[in-house]
Amino acid sequence: MQNRNFKIVNRLGLHARAAAQFVQTANKFSSDVTLLKDDIEVNGKSIMGILLLAAPQGTELAVIVEGLDEQQAMDVIAALIEDGFGED
Repeated sequence: MQNRNFKIVNRLGLHARAAAQFVQTANKFSSDVTLLKDDIEVNGKSIMGILLLAAPQGTELAVIVEGLDEQQAMDVIAALIEDGFGED
């Protein structure tokens, strides 16, 4: 299991387009992906779940990845988040 904490850095936070990018990225891997914010835990492969987090810029999230390709999945997800989902 891989577990990392991230801060949402993009100006618009984890809005619909960023959430869609996250889901598309997570779905490239067989591992389970979970996001945790405060006491809310959601499936990282569900856009509705991610939008439920209501995560504006500055929000701290835990990403948990578990499965056969967990390291590769975490590396790609980390790069996406740290790059601000490609936004300015």
